[in-house]
Amino acid sequence: MKKKFVSMQNLKFMLYEVFDAASLIQYSYYEEHSIEAFDMILETAVKIGGGKLRPFLEEMDKNPPRFADGSVHVHPMVRSFMKESGEGGWISIFAPHAHGGQQVPILVGFLPTFIFNAANYSASIYPGLNTGAAHLISSYGTEAMQRIYIPRLYSGEWQGTMAMTEPQAGSSLGDITTSATPAPEGHYMMLGHKIFISAGDHDCADNIVHLLLARIVGAPPGLKGISLFLVPKKRFNAGGNLVFNDATVAGIYHKMGYRGAPITQLSFGENGDCHGYLVGEANKGLSYMFQMMNEARLSVGFAATAIASAAYYAALEYAQERPQGRAVTSKDPTQPQIPIIEHADIKRMLLCQRAIIEGSLSLLMQCTKYSDLTTVLTGQEKEKYQLLLDLLTPIAKTYPAEMGILSVSHALQCLGGYGYCDDFPLEQYYRDVRIHPIHEGTTGIQSITLLGRCITMKNGKAFHLLLEEIQDAVNTAQADTDLAAYAGELAQAAEKLKEVTNGLIGVAIKGNIELFLADATLYMELFGIVAVAWQWLLQAVAVNKAIRSKPGEDDLKFYQGKLYVFRYFFGYELPKMEGLYRLLLNADGLTVEMHADLFSD
Repeated sequence: MKKKFVSMQNLKFMLYEVFDAASLIQYSYYEEHSIEAFDMILETAVKIGGGKLRPFLEEMDKNPPRFADGSVHVHPMVRSFMKESGEGGWISIFAPHAHGGQQVPILVGFLPTFIFNAANYSASIYPGLNTGAAHLISSYGTEAMQRIYIPRLYSGEWQGTMAMTEPQAGSSLGDITTSATPAPEGHYMMLGHKIFISAGDHDCADNIVHLLLARIVGAPPGLKGISLFLVPKKRFNAGGNLVFNDATVAGIYHKMGYRGAPITQLSFGENGDCHGYLVGEANKGLSYMFQMMNEARLSVGFAATAIASAAYYAALEYAQERPQGRAVTSKDPTQPQIPIIEHADIKRMLLCQRAIIEGSLSLLMQCTKYSDLTTVLTGQEKEKYQLLLDLLTPIAKTYPAEMGILSVSHALQCLGGYGYCDDFPLEQYYRDVRIHPIHEGTTGIQSITLLGRCITMKNGKAFHLLLEEIQDAVNTAQADTDLAAYAGELAQAAEKLKEVTNGLIGVAIKGNIELFLADATLYMELFGIVAVAWQWLLQAVAVNKAIRSKPGEDDLKFYQGKLYVFRYFFGYELPKMEGLYRLLLNADGLTVEMHADLFSD
């Protein structure tokens, strides 16, 4: 029997009843699509996930990539999946028709990736990297780059990467030292090293295309001197043949999870013959790369949520089938055992998982809806949704990443000792989900970005726009007598978030920037709770509307279950902001004052 890893019913509820995907079809850019087409996309993705990806989940984990004879060897299914992803249009799903894409709304197009992530996270990242790389080339690359590279990336023949991190710089991109020296022929000679590059080399692609950050010799120091280059593993020579481009693999990392995809160390120009091609204008590389990075951050949020979803369904199945103990009110040991799902604490953990997963998914889909609106609207409306998207992106990456760990932990806990053993997939899900607070910008970096840049940009305009969005949800819910009290709770939570934000801005205005940013991670945690509470209120409004339409028995059970999860979030999760609220309002700078030498024994 195929194991369930996502809820099709929830995806359709979110897509049509909460975010009204049909409304996007009114715009000419998306007018050729239909609800029937969206349904087909989801249903086909679930078939691929269950039939093509899920069967290799444990096998890819137990047989990770090998680095031998200067090459990285990965599971052979990667090549067939990349080919299928190209032929099926999954890699080019967002791309405009002009670039051979499907031009599917981003709200819809991210869901197949979510489904693939849930089925087999490691396998799903290979085509996902190509989507981001091709979009970056189509946005800023020359016509020649677009002609040569985009079709091969979209077909899955070649692999795309994002190459930023260096050994001496880590997340501090201003300190990268990979250099680019202009050559008379118009290209650049590259020299340097990169680390932690996902799918940076493997034998299931005919070529690897690196989108690489480097510094042109003589460029300004710091972030202002970074440029973006296209650096293939193999380049075309004057005769039109592919030749080695002096881009080599120095090794691969052995990881606690996410083992089915290689993370590589790369060396460029060891033999003085690595050609790089400037993308866009010199010294503007970081701003270009942020397009791919922000897309990747949403992808990380979706992936963490997807892994948590797969873990939830594994835990749910076990809890429904595993008999153990009796009701606490039963004193008769001769009575048959009951399924553990009947125990209140198991139900608490399952509710917590759903609250995190479905709240995270809602926040992520909110972001993709905003992204679609920036595509089809102009002027002030476009600016509004772009600002909202920019503000919410670090939260939509971080809340699912951090809380996904807790969610999978609860799933593992439901199985007890069996969850800790590799007879069940929970221990793998726990290892796989742990990467997400780290890659594509750690939680600390996302938090500083949120508080230090997103909150303050355009004099706080994005933050005030979000408060208006939350207030709109509150106003709608207050018209429903069953939801009015919850609407009031969210209004109070938003007001406290505003109070904390204004207090921290006051610290910054006084010039104490270190204290202002010291507890940015806790501010992120507070913001995430409020943002997801907003999303749960939106879902509750849609649920009550559906219940009043008198649905069938199965649908009614789905909606009633949703309301319990909604109540759980407001009853168990939202109150957690109170401690954060008090701490952030009264921060005394302890972490700033603590001297490094006091950590010694």
